[in-house]
Amino acid sequence: MSSPSPSPPTFKIAIIGAGPGGLTLARLLHLSPHPLSITIFEGEVSPRIRAQGGTLDLHPESGQAALKKCGLYDQFLEHARFDGEAFVVCDKNLRKYVNFGGTKEGSSRGRPEIDRVRLREVLLGSLPEGMVKWSHRLQSVSESKSSSSSPSTQTRKFTLNFTNGTTISDFSLLIGADGAWSRVRPLVSDATPFYAGVGGLAFTVRSPETLHPALYKLVNRGSVFAFSDQRALMAQQMGDGSLHIGTYRARPEGWMSECGFDIKDAAAAKRRLLEEDFRDWRGSLKEFLEAAEEGEGEVKAMNIYMLPIGHRWEHRAGVTLLGDAAHLMGPFAGEGVNLAMSDAMKLAEAILAAAGATKEIEGEEGRIEVLSKKVEAFEEDMFRRATGWQEVTMGMMTDMLLTADAPNSTIERWIIKAAGHDMSWALLPLFKAGVYAYFCCWRAFGWGKTPQK
Repeated sequence: MSSPSPSPPTFKIAIIGAGPGGLTLARLLHLSPHPLSITIFEGEVSPRIRAQGGTLDLHPESGQAALKKCGLYDQFLEHARFDGEAFVVCDKNLRKYVNFGGTKEGSSRGRPEIDRVRLREVLLGSLPEGMVKWSHRLQSVSESKSSSSSPSTQTRKFTLNFTNGTTISDFSLLIGADGAWSRVRPLVSDATPFYAGVGGLAFTVRSPETLHPALYKLVNRGSVFAFSDQRALMAQQMGDGSLHIGTYRARPEGWMSECGFDIKDAAAAKRRLLEEDFRDWRGSLKEFLEAAEEGEGEVKAMNIYMLPIGHRWEHRAGVTLLGDAAHLMGPFAGEGVNLAMSDAMKLAEAILAAAGATKEIEGEEGRIEVLSKKVEAFEEDMFRRATGWQEVTMGMMTDMLLTADAPNSTIERWIIKAAGHDMSWALLPLFKAGVYAYFCCWRAFGWGKTPQK
C-alpha cells in the first residue's frame, strides 16, 4: 500500500541572507505544522568565509525569546558567557563611570554574551541540509504583474537573478534579510543608508590571559568601553579567550582613502592611532592597541551607516524586509541582532497565522491575500519597534562620540537612553532621578576618582 503523497506547500518562502534574522525565521518556519517550502539564499560560499565580528548580548525579550521559540535555548546556554556581563564605562584616564562585575547564571542581569560565529552555528545546525543555498549572491530582482483582480495582491511576481547565473521564481513571499545594502529593499523603498559620521578600525589581541594578563584582568571576561575626545576604544572578550578591539571617532566618509596610511596594514594603523588619536590616553588603555596582532588580515576598517530614523514603506504583496535591511542602525545600543531576531519571531507568527487561516481557501489568490494582510500588520509593528531603537542608537552615539567633554557631560543621558527605553512610564521618572542623583554624589564625593598610574 503506497503512502499518501505529501501535501503541497501552503506557501513558498524565499529568504535572502543567512544572518541571524534570516536563520531564525527559517528555523521557526521549519518547525511549523503547516506544509511550507523554505529556502535561504546566501552569497557567501560557506558559513566561515568571512569574520562574523565581535560578541553579542542577547536580551531576554528579543534574542533569547526567539531562541526559546526555536527550541535552541539549551544550545545557546552551552556557549553563553554569563561572566561576560562584566562591563566598564570609563574615560581616557580610566576613570570609571560604570563598573559591573561578571555574574553566574543564577544571578545574571539577563544579558549573557555569545560570539556572533557561535550564534550562527547554533542556528545553522538546526536547519535541514540544503535549506541554505550557498554561493547565491542576489544580483537583481525582476518583477511582473500577476493576473490578480485584487489590488492587494497585484505586482507580486518576482524573479531572483543571482550572480552565479541562476534565476528562481514562483514563490509566495520574498523576504529581504540581506543587511545594510539589501538588494531586496528597492522593491519597497527608495531609502538608502546614510553615513552616520563615525568610522573606525578593529583589531584582535590573542591569548591575553597568558601574554597580556593586565589587559585580561581589566576586561574581566566582559567589556571595557572607554570614551574621551570624541573617540572610543572598546575591548570585548570573545569565546576563544581573545579580545576584540574596536576604535571609533568622528571622521569624514572618505577617510579610508585620505588617512595617509594603508588601512589593511595593521602595524601602520596601530602606529597612527597610538601617535595621534590616542596619544594622550592612559597607558593601560593604549596597551590594548599595542598588544593587537599585526599580521595580514588583522585589521578591519569600517564606517557606520544608518537608514533614516522612522524608515517605513507602503506595503507590497509578496515582499517584505527584516533586520538591517529594514532598519539599519549603528552598533552603539547593542540592539541590531536582537531586533532582527525579534522581527523574525513576529514575521514567523504572521506567516504561520496566514497558513492556518488559509487551509480551507481554494486557489492561490485568496491565500496570498490573507498572507499579505498578515505581513502588512507585521510591518506596522516592526516600524514602531525599530523607530524607538533607531532613536536610542543615534542618541547614544551622539552622546559619546559627537559631543565635547563626553563622557563627563553626557553619562546620565547615555545611561538613561541605554537602560530606560523599555522601562514603564511609571518607573522612568524615578530611574532618571536616581541616575542624576547618583552622579551628583559621584562627582561631589569623588567616587569616580582617577586611579593612580
